[in-house]
Amino acid sequence: MMKKILLALLSSALCSLPLSSFSQKGPIPAHWHKGVTYEIFVRAFADSNGDGIGDIKGMTRRLDYLQELGVKGVWLMPISPAPSYHKYDVVDYKDIDPEYGTMADFKQFVKEAHARDIKVILDMVPNHSSSLHPWFQAAMKDPNSPYRDYYVWQDSAKVRGQEHWYSPKDASGKILGGQKYYGFFWHGMPDLNYDNPKVRAEMIEAGRFWLKEVGIDGFRLDAVRHVYPDAEAAKNHAWWREFRRELDKVKPGFFTVGEVWAPDSQVAPYLQQGLHSVFNFDLSFALVKALQTGDAAGLAPLHKRIQNLYQTVDPAFVDATFLTNHDQNRIMSEVAGNTGKAKVAAALLLTLPGSPFLYYGEELGMTGMKPDEYIREPFLWADSLHSPDRTRWISPKYNTQETLKPLQEQQKDQSSLWHHYKTLISLREKNEALHSGVLKPIILPLSQVSAFRRISPTQRLVVVHNTSDKEVTVAIPGLKKRKTKLLFASQKIIWQKDQVVLPGYGSVVLEEK
Repeated sequence: MMKKILLALLSSALCSLPLSSFSQKGPIPAHWHKGVTYEIFVRAFADSNGDGIGDIKGMTRRLDYLQELGVKGVWLMPISPAPSYHKYDVVDYKDIDPEYGTMADFKQFVKEAHARDIKVILDMVPNHSSSLHPWFQAAMKDPNSPYRDYYVWQDSAKVRGQEHWYSPKDASGKILGGQKYYGFFWHGMPDLNYDNPKVRAEMIEAGRFWLKEVGIDGFRLDAVRHVYPDAEAAKNHAWWREFRRELDKVKPGFFTVGEVWAPDSQVAPYLQQGLHSVFNFDLSFALVKALQTGDAAGLAPLHKRIQNLYQTVDPAFVDATFLTNHDQNRIMSEVAGNTGKAKVAAALLLTLPGSPFLYYGEELGMTGMKPDEYIREPFLWADSLHSPDRTRWISPKYNTQETLKPLQEQQKDQSSLWHHYKTLISLREKNEALHSGVLKPIILPLSQVSAFRRISPTQRLVVVHNTSDKEVTVAIPGLKKRKTKLLFASQKIIWQKDQVVLPGYGSVVLEEK
């Protein structure tokens, strides 16, 4: 209860401060306001050498595909050396896992991406290291090691019965010493101690290395809210301000987007001169629920409320919107394989405000349900199991030639989900109101409809989505057919006087003159 009271007071205090209190110190590249970013699990994306593991050279070979799709940025899940398949347990913060390639390979990837006007952000994992990291190995074996204070330790008796505390063990399983270490996620990922200035300096140095020496454009920051416990949130916010301030000196205009899996009231403070952007989990959950239930009327008002809150903290914040990511069941599975709903999902994401993130394979309609390995299956490039670049890191449970049309087939089919995504990405890129305009929800007595205006200094659009499988007639206040231009319709629409008849799972974008 006390935590909830403190959070409420914090949110109230933030909202009462003048906007000038939170002015930005460095510019944000224009891309992050209007471009689409594509999340890649390197292991599953494209294999260049036939070993079955996706790699950096494979991604480089497929940059033309990403350019054709229309994305302006890529977010790469972790690529540093790590013992796990997912690589969120880092053993070296300034190197490339040999499974994926070499540093020279990656520098070439960055160069080729930039040549195609595609920005590159890396997944950085600052909350914890691997238990195999040299820092932790030294800390575990010697209580007097200078690396002992890189981690969080307590006498075993003080934390008996508490979650997330583990005894260090040697290779034979023998417990070492009388203290336990803290690992929020599991014993193989010991949390780092950010009260130690040396740890903070190590992470800033790692950031400097990737920005300056390698040339990337920014970071997706993992587990942002867990660097300190929730009870010490103020320390967390201060750390992210320090991280940004120091790296702004290295590369002004670098970009950060944080994973803060929490309600918007707890997310907002991280934008206070700290992160440039945060993932909008509340909107993601609402989008999935709306598509499952067919009740979408509240989507635009919810999004507007979240935006208003974040703007009180940072008027220049970037809203990182998405449907689902590598930690969630895939959107196509959430809508039970319904392509009509998947098309509405894409249309909602790409016409609402924000800087949209797509999860690899989403544009094909890839399915997948937890456990995590099965939401990270190989990308299907062509219809042969042995097609060029197809990875084989896992035997797919959901995405096979029998269950999913691969990219090669979808590119030939103008009605495919892939073409739908490509068309919407291009529409968003070409229309200022879609990528930069403000959101004005339109309230209608139709629960299955999400309607809103997007307004910029040069353009005024009306956007309507039908999340049901039934035709619906929509009367938009102030909309006149003779003063309206059709920019996009996912299916054929019918005008009845000044009303729009929208088919089931239909979307339409109209420009008001």
